[in-house]
Amino acid sequence: MLGHLGINVPDLGAAKRYYDELMPLLGFEPFLSTDDQFAYRPVAGKPGTYVFFYPATDETPHRGERTGLQHLAFMVRTRADVHAVHRQVRAAGGTVLHEPQDFPQYPPPYFALFWLDPFGIKLEAVCHHDR
Repeated sequence: MLGHLGINVPDLGAAKRYYDELMPLLGFEPFLSTDDQFAYRPVAGKPGTYVFFYPATDETPHRGERTGLQHLAFMVRTRADVHAVHRQVRAAGGTVLHEPQDFPQYPPPYFALFWLDPFGIKLEAVCHHDR
């Protein structure tokens, strides 16, 4: 299991506002917030990976095609959760790459949404259940 992931963003304040709205829908709660970082942990003390955000010192935009992070996939419990994330992404003006749908090319059941965060990082909400 991964202990935590660290993500650099060009605007820490904007990232915090965006992710404060999104992460509860993905099963995370705030863990810490300081002037130079903020983080989330799995809700209610559940085991899982923490996600940290730091200020980027290189202003080159993120591209998933480069060496490094391609995308982050968050597992959610139900298909309704995938749709709730979709509504939040749309409300925040996000760029949806793939609407909520079944992806038969992956081991079933695989119901997911893919989108870009405000900094071009590709994210996914996936449900591995038929509920």
